[in-house]
Amino acid sequence: MLAEQRAYCSRGHLVRDDGRCDVCAYQPSTNGTHPVDDIRLADLLEDIRTFKRRFVVLGDHQADESTLWTAHTYVLDAADVTPYQHVSSAEKRSGKTRLEEVESLLVRNPWLTARVTPAVLVRKIAKHSPTLLLDESDAAFSKGDKEYGEVLRAVLNVGYRRGGVASLCVKAGADFDLRDFPCFGAKMIAGIGKLPDTIADRSIRIELKRRAPGEPVDRWRVRDAREAATPIREHLSQWAAAAIPALTEARPDIPIELDDRAAEVWEPLLAIADMAGGDWPERARAAAKALSVGAEREDDSLGVRLLKDVRDIFGDVESMFTRDLVGKLVEMDTAPWGDMKGKAIDARILSRMVKPYGVKPDQIRIKDETLKGYKRIDFEDAWERYVLIPEIRETRETRETNEPPKYERKGQNVSDVSDVSPNQGIREDEPEPVDLPGDGRRQYLLGLGEGLAFPNIVGVIPAGRGMWENVSRYLSDADIEQVINSVETARR
Repeated sequence: MLAEQRAYCSRGHLVRDDGRCDVCAYQPSTNGTHPVDDIRLADLLEDIRTFKRRFVVLGDHQADESTLWTAHTYVLDAADVTPYQHVSSAEKRSGKTRLEEVESLLVRNPWLTARVTPAVLVRKIAKHSPTLLLDESDAAFSKGDKEYGEVLRAVLNVGYRRGGVASLCVKAGADFDLRDFPCFGAKMIAGIGKLPDTIADRSIRIELKRRAPGEPVDRWRVRDAREAATPIREHLSQWAAAAIPALTEARPDIPIELDDRAAEVWEPLLAIADMAGGDWPERARAAAKALSVGAEREDDSLGVRLLKDVRDIFGDVESMFTRDLVGKLVEMDTAPWGDMKGKAIDARILSRMVKPYGVKPDQIRIKDETLKGYKRIDFEDAWERYVLIPEIRETRETRETNEPPKYERKGQNVSDVSDVSPNQGIREDEPEPVDLPGDGRRQYLLGLGEGLAFPNIVGVIPAGRGMWENVSRYLSDADIEQVINSVETARR
């Protein structure tokens, strides 16, 4: 049922076409309009979702996220950050422009455009605070007016956070002066391919595909669509007026799998989902994990790609000669190292690329040979910081108590864990970590993980000690502590 067929009395009951509520006998107003004093947000969100999917093929997670973003444009005053919508596709005619046209009938104060002058772009955002629906972004960033591309990049880099400004030189009489223009606001950016890294990091990506024969949509007729969307937009405005104070104070639980930037931009959408209730909180968090975790958030920089490939090549080896590492990089069929602008990676390029991560080659000895090479220990800090692995992110939201950890550190070594009492949830048949070499807590984790999988703790990890050994190698001490505590609690 679409929103134009719905109206509600002051107690939230669905009313009839004549405005009368059968539950509480609410009478229609004197001017004959429907009384919509209390909007059921969950129903309104479903109407938005249904309306969008009439015209655009969206996956379930994409539709949920897109619906929450539409509502978010009306309550922007309650948020300190806003997630950009990055609508992309591999090819044209995949629905990008259509989605923006649909949004132009739903969002607050829409401004659908493909190209404007830098002056107009900055001044209109500052003056009217529109919801920017920018089409053909690939043309803006890859070719054409360089000045416009740079101004657009600057606006998008700072415009996702409240207080962000773009500074321009403006004429003041016979002279020129510098002026800051506020550029915070909701923005949808559509185009083929990728966005610049800094902008993509502030965005939630909706990857569209060309419609298949078995995916029908309604024919797009603007007048009919506008008529159907008008009640939805009116109900959003009415809901927003009452919702902003509550959303300002909202502090929704953030899925631990999200990185810091993703958590920041998803927070206002999760707050709306929590306010809607029903299954929306669960659906919103499932969408967040599907669209902003793992491969969807991988850093595409060449440096991080190199760190990942080096990690895979090292495996369990503690050190490797430069010649061998370079040779294995070049042999990787799906990697770019064999052809970097017409030249394969060599020792000099490798050294230059890993230097920003605090890694340098050194003289190493392997068996009877001494040559320049790299040690695993020199990469470990960079792997932990930049390479995406199944991990636990320790945040304030995940710390339930301020109790000290069960295992105390003594100097550089981790203390024995054999003093943990049975009433702390550890089975009597657990392996004795004191008999295992190396870090006590890390070895204890391997014992807990033997033959088990904990998809809600450190990502989806297959059962088996080998995988746990691989994972534990890159977990920090704090992460190890949290995993152990979580597993022990689950076993009680």
